[in-house]
Amino acid sequence: MKAMDLYGLFAQQIVEYHKTDSVDAEMPVISGQWSVVSGADAEYVQLLWEKSWVDTVQWHLEDLVRPEDVNPEEALKLKRRIDRSNQHRTDLVERIDDHYYMQFKDVVRQADARLNTETPAWAIDRLSILALKIYHFEIEANRGDEEHRAKCQAKLDTLLTQREDLTTAIDQLLDDLAAGRRVMKLYRQMKMYNDPSLNPMLYKK
Repeated sequence: MKAMDLYGLFAQQIVEYHKTDSVDAEMPVISGQWSVVSGADAEYVQLLWEKSWVDTVQWHLEDLVRPEDVNPEEALKLKRRIDRSNQHRTDLVERIDDHYYMQFKDVVRQADARLNTETPAWAIDRLSILALKIYHFEIEANRGDEEHRAKCQAKLDTLLTQREDLTTAIDQLLDDLAAGRRVMKLYRQMKMYNDPSLNPMLYKK
């Protein structure tokens, strides 16, 4: 599956979210071309869909906590929910990396195989967030006065260039992993903030 296909899945999910535009809505089922995928590919597509849904909900949760007049108690609840969402997001990224690790684990590495600064799933995570930025900048580039639209269009143009570069880089990374030109290693999450055995503010209590 090419990176632009992944982007298309993320973009479709974002549209589905905005049909209700509610952080409390149920995650919609996959529809369209993605609903006919079967077998292991269907599990992978479902994982990507859920990842995009979590990112989209969290994007809007963070919007809810930003206003200066937000109720402090409500802000704390939102912060706790965002923390849980961050954990869920990281868990999903690791599951996506498991998919790629299993795909490439038997590839014979070339003698000069190189490491990459990030795993495939974390690059795909960036693509998911980029899809959200593009969706919202497309709205802003068509809203407000001429100056606002021009500024947002310029930023949107940059994001579209970034999409081209990032999808190309992801495809190149996957091609290199498949050919043994790069090495894939898994480094599991080392989060401390929500671990009662590691966070001093938690274990001191």
